[in-house]
Amino acid sequence: MMHVLNIQSMTNGETIMALAEIEASPERIFSALVTKQVECWWGSADTYRMVDWSADLRVGGRWTVVARTADGRDLPAGGEFLEIETPRQIVQTRAYGWDHPTLGRRQTTVAYLLEPIAKGTRLTICHGGFAGLSNAASEHAGGWGRVLAWLQAHVEAGRLAAA
Repeated sequence: MMHVLNIQSMTNGETIMALAEIEASPERIFSALVTKQVECWWGSADTYRMVDWSADLRVGGRWTVVARTADGRDLPAGGEFLEIETPRQIVQTRAYGWDHPTLGRRQTTVAYLLEPIAKGTRLTICHGGFAGLSNAASEHAGGWGRVLAWLQAHVEAGRLAAA
């Protein structure tokens, strides 16, 4: 039986760091982060689900997604890929296409770092760009903890696609 070795998410008020050790290869985790697989695992029935994922996976390429809330609202987000090193690193901008209550439409930067470990992958997320918005950073730190738990649950259920 697979299990989370460790999930952590924290912020200093300006940058978020989140970490999980997941029992799947970096190739499979990388694919889950940048392909339509996002729609299969990112979210829950009582919060939101990701729909309409689209990505031009290249440096300078754009990505878009819609978070469909439990009450049926569609909340778009998107950005640009700044760095891609398959299957080790993804750096992308991120901005909401709606007025988020604590972040507005501010553009932030998310870096995913994937490190092979004995039992799978250490996934580290660094999400920056929250200067002056510590409430938004705290809210998003909690969000990254949930996201990592959703990904781990998807892996444990055996639903993660092969790379």
